[in-house]
Amino acid sequence: MKFTTFLAPDGSTRLGLLDGEQQLIDLNAAQPQVPADLRAALEAGVDLAAAAAAARDSAAPRLALQDLTLAPLVPEPGKTICLGLNYYDHAKEGGREKPEYPWFFFRGKSSLIGHGAAGQLPRVSEKFDYEAELALVIGTRVPRHVSQDEALRHVFGYTCFNDMSVRDYQKRTPQWTIGKNFDATGGFGPVLVTADELAPGATGLRIQSRLNGRVMQDASTTDMIWSVAETISLLSDCMTLEPGDVIVMGTPAGVGQARTPPVWMKDGDLIEIEIERIGILANPIRREGA
Repeated sequence: MKFTTFLAPDGSTRLGLLDGEQQLIDLNAAQPQVPADLRAALEAGVDLAAAAAAARDSAAPRLALQDLTLAPLVPEPGKTICLGLNYYDHAKEGGREKPEYPWFFFRGKSSLIGHGAAGQLPRVSEKFDYEAELALVIGTRVPRHVSQDEALRHVFGYTCFNDMSVRDYQKRTPQWTIGKNFDATGGFGPVLVTADELAPGATGLRIQSRLNGRVMQDASTTDMIWSVAETISLLSDCMTLEPGDVIVMGTPAGVGQARTPPVWMKDGDLIEIEIERIGILANPIRREGA
């Protein structure tokens, strides 16, 4: 199954179910017991598989995907936890060895944007970088100290993420938070593929970034240092992971800051993140205030 989040005419977010590649069903309209928000539906313990099957069999109107404005898949996650340096080649290109423990940081909701929305090049910096990443959405509450063997059963699905980074601000402090939380810098979508449709932990998927059509990053999710299962297990030693929480799994080599000369995204650029069997997340780049 594939889900997405789109904007209704009144500006509210709606949970959509893809029916084929180009059509969408408003899941709440077809199945009123399903909240119109993915996080709320997961928190309520709704059987989304059953609701989706019923919606597909119904006479619910089909909406043209191309006519809709998409929003971040989870518009207001309880937590968005990101990993830095989670691919061996990316750690190496940054002059670092494998970290002994994941480099975790958080993103706030105002940094998130949907597929097609403009990534905002801030007026205070020219060092605006791209990062292709796999993201996952937690489906059920993760107990503390969960084992790796049990961790994946709590994943609802996977999607694309672009962890756009303001590099000079990221380096102003040992903590990366400020450079990772500028408004409109976290591309998130366009669709969420349920975990049952992919290999455990979403391994073996080709992941790319393309800047104006040029391939900048090209790797496999198998190359991650910490797998999805290990990451969830490590986080559960520290905190309770809840339905609708998002974990963003880090980026491979090829980022703009590591190139000679560096490659920074500019006003008018188009950045695309593609993950095999999941989809393509595309965001134009626009300067703040333009």
